[in-house]
Amino acid sequence: MEVLIRPFEQSDWPTLWPILRATFAKGDTYTFSPNATEQEISDAWVKAPKATFVACDQSGQILGTYYIKANQSGHGDHVSNCGFVVSELARGYGVASTMCQHAQSTAVKLGFLAMQFNFVVSTNSGAVRLWQKLGFDVVGTLPQAFRHPQHGLVDAYVMYKWLAI
Repeated sequence: MEVLIRPFEQSDWPTLWPILRATFAKGDTYTFSPNATEQEISDAWVKAPKATFVACDQSGQILGTYYIKANQSGHGDHVSNCGFVVSELARGYGVASTMCQHAQSTAVKLGFLAMQFNFVVSTNSGAVRLWQKLGFDVVGTLPQAFRHPQHGLVDAYVMYKWLAI
């Protein structure tokens, strides 16, 4: 499947919101409350980041999304942070991999020197494997930092990759 990535447009929101809502309602990969409002998610995913992108198939159907922002302000603003969500129907087709590769090149274009994922839930083994395959290292473990709806308290990882050559 060919995956095309383009900047988010406000007209994408009616399609994107159900994808994000379904992911966050499961409560197994993100710290967003399963009861977060549409406005809260829109603010966090679209308004606060430096940029938001959507991944589409050749027909324009949205398969996933990611945002990019500075991980910290001031003296830490050279490290980027991203969040990724893939539609349940599009999993297993390389969408997350394509988005992460796009995010890394976008980060470099925006002047970031590194990328950090602050809170990768340890039971999200697919994401952990993919990020490691794409060159990210687990640089820290936050013991029992996530309340998983099925597994109880589980670890979260801080993952990091230096992007500057």
